This record gives sequence, C-alpha cells and structure tokens, in this order.
Amino acid sequence: MKILGLIPARGGSKGIPGKNIKSLGGKPLLQYTFEAAKKSKLLSRVVLTSDDPEIIAVAEEMGLEVYFKRPAALAADDTSSLEVIQHALKFFAQKGQNFDAVCLLQVTSPFRRNGLIDAAIEQFSKGKFDSLISVREVPAEFNPHWIFEQNNGQLAIATGDKEIISRRQDLPKAYHRDGAIYITKAEVLQKQNSLYGNKIGFIDTTGDPHVNIDTPADWEKAERLLTMLSDFS
Repeated sequence: MKILGLIPARGGSKGIPGKNIKSLGGKPLLQYTFEAAKKSKLLSRVVLTSDDPEIIAVAEEMGLEVYFKRPAALAADDTSSLEVIQHALKFFAQKGQNFDAVCLLQVTSPFRRNGLIDAAIEQFSKGKFDSLISVREVPAEFNPHWIFEQNNGQLAIATGDKEIISRRQDLPKAYHRDGAIYITKAEVLQKQNSLYGNKIGFIDTTGDPHVNIDTPADWEKAERLLTMLSDFS
C-alpha cells in the first residue's frame, strides 16, 4: 500500500503559544513525531501540512518535507482533521500522485514506542479496515456501562442498558482515542467524506507513555515523562 504520512502543525495555538515548535527536552515538539515517522519502513512519504511560516522553516531545517502551505481557511480552530487530510490528498492528486491511505500523526502526541507506526499499518492492512486508530483502555470507573446521563432530572445508563453491570470483571473492555495514530483509506476520506468509515480497527497503546498536549498542565506532564524516557531524549 502507498501510505502518506501526514503531520499537521498549524500556527495560532492559544493554550500554549507556539506549541508545535516549542522546545521540549531541547528539541522542537514537532521533531518527536517526525523522528518516529522517519523510522517507519511502511510510510511511502512523510510531509508537513502547516499554515505557519515559522513552523514550516523549522520543519525544513530538520528535513521534514514541505510541499505546500496550508490555506489560512484550513487552519482555523474549527477546521477538522478530515478537511486537512483531504486538502493534502487533492494537492498530490493534482501532481499525479495518489495514495491508498493516509496516516495522520499529530504533533501533540509526541511519544510513540519504536515500531508502533508500522505495527499499526500492518494491522490496518491485514484487517482490511476502513480506518485504524490508536487507543488506550478506559479505567473501569469510566467504562460507559458505569456512566450515567441526565435525562429530565433523572439518570440513565449511558449505553442504554436497563440494568447496571454490577461486577467490574463483567464489564466489556472500552477504549478511548489517544491521538497518536489515525490511518484511513483514501477512498473513505474522499468518497465517504469520513475519517473513520464503517470498519474501524485499533491498536492498543495502554501502558505506553502517553500525553496529548493541549494545556500547560499537559506540557508539564510531557516534561516529567521525558525525564523517564531515555528513548525520546
């Protein structure tokens, strides 16, 4: 499969100004994701999509390919990942270059274990999924079968069950996205206008070092993790 590795990094971060190229452990945050992508043997190409000249300059300095500058209209707070990916695919299609799938690698999830990207791609390919995402197991107390929603002043089990599952051991496993990897078939992205499609695979990263950087507290967590992770320093 021809798989495009796409690293999105827009300017204008409000929670942490300049987040994508802010120094973490002596190198730009962006560099962690790029270095993980470079180790992949299954990504056909790894490119940056950004609207910000400073981010683009830093990316080019580290050797990350930049083929286009993302339009400002696709770098707003409410711009979806789907729109960003579709723009990149359209750009390459106009150059006569097409891909079977896209692997979106978010800068805000800098810590990926060695081999994770290729393991995810292999699983995606073997399972013939529309998409595959990296996930972490939800702790029992946050399992949707133990979560309640308010409805007219009353509580109802979020799953729609009538009776609550009483034993933790009987809870089915539940997962949440960790933000590190999204792989989607190009035809699903373009024809179904979807980031996920109908058949979604997953790779479990429970137990791996993890942070999804959005707030200053997240950044502090990343700094603490980095002191324990010699592989990433």
